[in-house]
Formats: sequence, C-alpha cells, structure tokens
Amino acid sequence: MGNASGPADERPEHRVDLPAFSIERTPVTNRQFAEFLTATGSLTASGQRLYDPDDGDARIHTKGSMWVADAGAEQYPAVEPSWFGAREYCRWAGRRLPTEAEWEKAARGTDGRRYPWGNAAPDRMRAHYGGGWQEFVPTGSLPAGASPYGVLDMAGNGWEWTSSAYRPDPYVANDGRESPDARAERVTRGGGQDSSASQITTTYRGQGLSREPQGGHHNIGFRCAR
Repeated sequence: MGNASGPADERPEHRVDLPAFSIERTPVTNRQFAEFLTATGSLTASGQRLYDPDDGDARIHTKGSMWVADAGAEQYPAVEPSWFGAREYCRWAGRRLPTEAEWEKAARGTDGRRYPWGNAAPDRMRAHYGGGWQEFVPTGSLPAGASPYGVLDMAGNGWEWTSSAYRPDPYVANDGRESPDARAERVTRGGGQDSSASQITTTYRGQGLSREPQGGHHNIGFRCAR
C-alpha cells in the first residue's frame, strides 16, 4: 500500500494484510441514492444531513413525497451525499463503506500498478477525468479501465468516500482511523471527473481536496463493501 515516490501523504510504501471482503463493481448512482432518501428521509436521527439538495450541483430533488434523480442523471454517480449519507446508505443496503486499504486493494491488486488497468498512461477509453464541473459519464461505461478484480470507475468520474479518517500512513486499522463516529476528515480515493491524470492513480489520497464529512461535495460519491 502507498507509493514510495509519490506525494508525502502516500509514503511510506508498506504491506497491509486484509481479511476477505467484497466491494461493489460500480459506485452508487443518483437513482439508487434517491431510492434510499425516499425510504429513510434526508436526516439521521441525530440531525446529520445525508444529502445536500440545495447545492447547485445536486442531481437529486424532491418530487411530491419522493426523491427523484434529475432526468438524464439517473446513472451518473451520486455526488453531494455527505460522508454520513454514504455511511447510512451502505448500512441501509446491508453493507458498509470500504476502508481506505480495501479500496486501494480493489483498485490495485497485488502487483503495485499505478492505475486500475496497469501502468499505461490514462486515456478516455479507460478513465473519465479532466472534465468540467458537472461532466459525468454513466457508471460502468468504461470497461477498459477495470481493476484486476473487474471493479469499474476506480479512476475518475467522481471521488469516493472511504470509512477511514485522513491520517498519516502507514495504514493501521486499529489506531482510531476507523472509528465510525469521529468527525475527522475522511479519505477520498479515485479522482473526480474534473481531476488531472496525476490524481487518478491507485495511491492518490485526495491531497488538498475538501473532505469535510458533514457536507456534500460536487465531486465526491461512494461505493459500498461488505
């Protein structure tokens, strides 16, 4: 895990042994997250906001008593969920957010590759990056960018929340970074639709990106694990 020649927060390169886990092949879509909001409401029992519909970047809105994805955006990755919203969706679905280590393993495999598909430079057939503020593509539409395990969209097309607090590496699961209720910044992985090629590697930790867990963000979505 990590990259000895990458940014400071990716160092040191280190070994992490993980129990078996599964991870969703694609990120949660606007349609799926709208179904969750209709079923549960948009606040936790303690008043934490699950989604930010008032933001101009939101693509899920109320229609009567229902939450509905905007026309044409149904299959885009759901951005604007807060970290709490991502966590609660995964619980509602009988799953959980992946840890940072699990996310990297799913994207990188065991051979230390720079991108999910290998070490070849990114192109538009493998990853959606360098685009505009709201330029998404439907989830799962770039199969050439699959990871060694067949997981899609792990480079570009929206950052992804992980369960892990943003702390220095090496990754240690029992050092408090996996505390579910800490209000700490959370690690985001994968790169956004508006990221540069250098930000969509398998080891980039979202350096400089806003990771405030209580708010939604225009380029952060998520996927679930178990």
